[in-house]
Amino acid sequence: MKRYRTDWMLRGMMAICMLFVGYVSRGSAQEDPRLWTAGPYSFSDELGGFIIRSISGTGTMQDPIILTEEFPSVTPTTLIIRTEKVAQLNPSEDAGILFYLRVRATNSSGHPWVEFEFELQEQLNVPSDYGDGLSFYQPGDKRGMIKSTGYGTFSDDFEPYDRMVFRDGKIDPGFGASFDFPIADFTPKRVFYLVQEPRIPSS
Repeated sequence: MKRYRTDWMLRGMMAICMLFVGYVSRGSAQEDPRLWTAGPYSFSDELGGFIIRSISGTGTMQDPIILTEEFPSVTPTTLIIRTEKVAQLNPSEDAGILFYLRVRATNSSGHPWVEFEFELQEQLNVPSDYGDGLSFYQPGDKRGMIKSTGYGTFSDDFEPYDRMVFRDGKIDPGFGASFDFPIADFTPKRVFYLVQEPRIPSS
């Protein structure tokens, strides 16, 4: 009888431990960010606020990296871009260009977007100034490189940050827009950031 109780208690303790381990494993898997890879780069939505749905392409002008994203709110969000192969990066013949990016953004926020802003940062939450090398190809000839299906014009600034704002359009809830632009860096880093902000009417 004593041995039976001991065996039963041991089996019970083992079962509880297995359940605990399984719970921890599931929690860790859910917490691990999903990395979407194209060429030597990975893209992550781990900071929240938007969802990456798919990725494709190699990063050339003829075959840009196409990143499909869904935005459930109109707050600024940050895309993390990483590479483990900085030494192997070969900017294109257009001086300093790392890759061409096409963002396909779906509006799931419930509000119309009248503008959409992108900002590059080498350090999270720190403006990228003119001298750090990271930019939307400053001050090169951007004709044919930067365009959008949802907005008619864009403006870009190099100081005190690298920002680009698309205007003259409206993206209603349930619809989307695409944005094509180059990302250039004369001193490539392992990690940098792209802040994305859909904007709604002010009144």
